[in-house]
Amino acid sequence: MSNTFTFTDGPTVKRLGYGTMQLPGKGVWGPAADPKAASDVIVAAIDAGVNFIDTADSYGPFYANLYLRDALRQRPNANVTVATKVGFTRQGPDQWIPLGAPQFLRQEVEMNLFTLGLDHIDLLQLHRIDANYPLEDQIGVLADMQKEGKIKQIGLSQVSVDQIKAAQKIAPIVSVQNRYNLIDRADEDVLQYATDSHLAFIPWFPLATGRLLKGDVLSTIAEAHDASPAQIALAWLLQKSPVILPIPGTKNADHARQNLAAENITLSASDIAQLDKLGE
Repeated sequence: MSNTFTFTDGPTVKRLGYGTMQLPGKGVWGPAADPKAASDVIVAAIDAGVNFIDTADSYGPFYANLYLRDALRQRPNANVTVATKVGFTRQGPDQWIPLGAPQFLRQEVEMNLFTLGLDHIDLLQLHRIDANYPLEDQIGVLADMQKEGKIKQIGLSQVSVDQIKAAQKIAPIVSVQNRYNLIDRADEDVLQYATDSHLAFIPWFPLATGRLLKGDVLSTIAEAHDASPAQIALAWLLQKSPVILPIPGTKNADHARQNLAAENITLSASDIAQLDKLGE
């Protein structure tokens, strides 16, 4: 099992990354209770070897980007690949409404560049496809900005196989970010397509915010490996497919380092068979 992934015509990254969604306030709204601690946990992840970080302008909105900008300024030579997303509007805590107007998506790209303090975005993902606008217009404006040098590569989030194929007719697609974890595998067909096509599959909610970490099977396997249940859940994802890039998020630097240790765990065939049954 390789611990790295190379994007098509893009960078090579360590497969275990970090996601910033947990850093803003409750409901992914407003600032963190301790903004310095929010930046510090990203720095800790980078220092522990993370070089792939996922964020979005809708996280806060903007607060997660600002914490990431601060962390990147503290580690200017870290060579981190930054992925961000566009396509959501926010009205309050836990409120998310897609908006795929091309003019808005262009504005969001510019706002991501500004709040992240970058001159280009390594990976720009469409957070959701908006059925109110032609897909050609939504992917098309991102492709235009790719030609302008403001976006290096394009990805999608929470899509079907058919939607990926439709988008690939408009522009090269290098990643898909769908919900996927030990107990939620509704998008198994998307993962298979990504594996077959060498698209990065970035599972959001990779630990189901702790809900999957309370089972006897998971705890027993974790104990056998002298590991935490979260580490076992991440190790299972890493062994599930070579294109999976988990991005577990946390507000705690020690937890971030513990998550990254999952790449050193090798699960047995018996372990995997037992874990696979959790999603049945």
